[in-house]
Amino acid sequence: MSTTEGAAAPATLAAWLRTRTDEQLGTLLALRPDVARPAPSDVVGLATRLAVPVSVDRALDELDAGTLQVLDVVLLAPGDGLTRGELTAALPGAPVDEAVTLLTDRALLWGDDVLHAPEPVRRAVRYPAGLGRPRTPPPSDVEGDLAEVDDDERAVLEALAGENPLGRLPVDNAGSAPDSPARRLLRRGLLTRVDAANVELPRQYGLALRGDQPYGPVRRRPEPPTEHRDPAVVDRRAAGAALETVGRVGELLAALEEDPAGLLRSGGMAIRDQKRLARTLGVDEGAAGFFVEVAHAAGLLDLGGPHRDEWLPSRESDAWREQPLPERWAVLAAGWLDSMRVISLVGQRDLAGKAVNVLSPDVVRHTVPAVRRTLLATLGDLGPGLGLATDDLLALLRWQSPRRADRFVLVPALVGEAEQLGVVVGGRLSAGGRGLLTGGEEGAATGMRGLLPDPVDHVLAQPDLSLVAPGPLVAELARTLAVVADVESSGGATVFRVTDGSVRRALDSGWSAAELHDFFARASRTPVPQALDYLVDDVARQHGRLRVGAIEAYVRSDDHGLLSQVLSDRRTAGAELRRLAPGVLVSGLPADEVLEVLRAAGYAPAGESAGGAVLTRPAGRPRATARPGSRPPAGPRPLGPDEVEATVREIRAGDAALAARRTDPARQVPGVTTASTLELLSRAVREQLPVWLGYVDAQGSGSRRTVQPMTLGGGFLSGFDEGKGEQRTFAVHRITSVDLVDEA
Repeated sequence: MSTTEGAAAPATLAAWLRTRTDEQLGTLLALRPDVARPAPSDVVGLATRLAVPVSVDRALDELDAGTLQVLDVVLLAPGDGLTRGELTAALPGAPVDEAVTLLTDRALLWGDDVLHAPEPVRRAVRYPAGLGRPRTPPPSDVEGDLAEVDDDERAVLEALAGENPLGRLPVDNAGSAPDSPARRLLRRGLLTRVDAANVELPRQYGLALRGDQPYGPVRRRPEPPTEHRDPAVVDRRAAGAALETVGRVGELLAALEEDPAGLLRSGGMAIRDQKRLARTLGVDEGAAGFFVEVAHAAGLLDLGGPHRDEWLPSRESDAWREQPLPERWAVLAAGWLDSMRVISLVGQRDLAGKAVNVLSPDVVRHTVPAVRRTLLATLGDLGPGLGLATDDLLALLRWQSPRRADRFVLVPALVGEAEQLGVVVGGRLSAGGRGLLTGGEEGAATGMRGLLPDPVDHVLAQPDLSLVAPGPLVAELARTLAVVADVESSGGATVFRVTDGSVRRALDSGWSAAELHDFFARASRTPVPQALDYLVDDVARQHGRLRVGAIEAYVRSDDHGLLSQVLSDRRTAGAELRRLAPGVLVSGLPADEVLEVLRAAGYAPAGESAGGAVLTRPAGRPRATARPGSRPPAGPRPLGPDEVEATVREIRAGDAALAARRTDPARQVPGVTTASTLELLSRAVREQLPVWLGYVDAQGSGSRRTVQPMTLGGGFLSGFDEGKGEQRTFAVHRITSVDLVDEA
């Protein structure tokens, strides 16, 4: 519907909003959802919210360069507003009608025949079309002033007449700065001072220098060249990158499970731990930092808690390892997309010249999630198989959101991260990347499903004591191999190596030699080599011949010669052992430390309980108890169609209430309910008469609404709220005014 009542042009933004149809008001609320919650009480309230500087800036940030140029022309118009015809003449060849629609839909311009810019918009755009502010008082002879400048001075003026009217004065050294062209122009008034170091070119001179293009050339959307590549090839490459990332993160979590990384006092992970992890994963330090950051962003890696300042796998990592490969990759990709951390800043030097550590708080940038989504959406708009070079992508992004151009300096680094994850391949969005953008974690898994290989449940035992996994392993087999073997190399096929140490590790965990023989026979599709059986038996025979308990610790053995050998071995000096009795050595160190020293010296001791039984390592691993990092603020939540319709209905009802009142009586103070108010409410209930109800809620917000009263009693009025379209209950002491609709 339209509320236009006459042919006179509206004089204010609020009056113009009243002339908009319900569909047009709904479009405004959908495009600027921050002004819709809670629902404005009437059109005046809506106009007030549209003037809030934060809301204006957010709306302007969403406009492309061409639309902003049309707005600039209106802002620079000498009179009060500009017609569409004048706009078209000012920017020949520009899509003026499309831009005006975008601007009026967002209420950044208002009016029908003549377009006006609200004052908050004028304040938000400080330098429209890149022109400075007008000089006051205005110069009397602009052309004459420009005719008197020399070549050096004109070069300064023409530079400032481009896209930025601000310039910096040269530093005064060796007495040359006072005679610089900029200072001469400043003294003669062709430049104005902003502060001690900066100057500005007044608008009058900027317009004169631009000649027949006062608003600059028409800003058209860039059309960078795109190259098509078979989407199937793109997705296969993406799957390879995804498989690599999932595998490396799994190895990383296993390594930190065995040996957690320490927390620096300044936050983050120490460089020595990053180097250790790089050696374990067989990658360079930069790649190791990338996998650490991705795992942390996905909530798989966090701090151990207030009493354990270490970086540990989180409880969520256990469930993650059980998921199918597409779901595991989707968790990593979704965590990266929403992360406020810029991984590429790791290793760079800060202002003090110190390298930024992995997981350091110094790499947090709150705007990065929005930049990631913007660049992925831009690539997604190109269609499957089409891509852009990074420089072309950057130029397109800067045209789409020129007010956010400073944020896009990170785009090359973010594209590199996306390529490493498999979200982007060669400047093209992969199927998993498209799913991530449109459907989040679930969409990412769907997009990657069918591209990643199914996990295998077997290995191939080799004569050199290696076990080759011909693909990603099922979770249970991967967990077992992490105990009984060491990763030697990873990639499409992971190679595990069975060693003395890995067999001892399995025995320490409670495995018996018979169980190890049975496991290798079941897990291998090739015959188990005899050398592997011999290795298990040899280590098992040595395992447990030494027993370590707590004195702090003791070491006992029925082999007295072995104890003498241990006691005289220089490598065991760190255990601080001494002979207590034949067959028993004791130490003042804890049992865990003595076990570690003896194992490092090449012995195979076993822990012992107070009852003499062999202790196995606990099955549970330490886990991070700190909560994963919170998601970034997502900005105003979009309005659904039903919410838009209800909000428009409430605005119309409140506006109708104001328009229907013949007078503007003073509002009653909340909490003071007169007898006449109660009498009028009782009559409305009795005769089923609708009323205009003035009401102040618990937050102190006042509103007027049309209500059909139903019951009155116990200090509450129950009725149907026409604006909300629902039954509500009102506290009588909060009612500020009551009028019958048919008498208003």
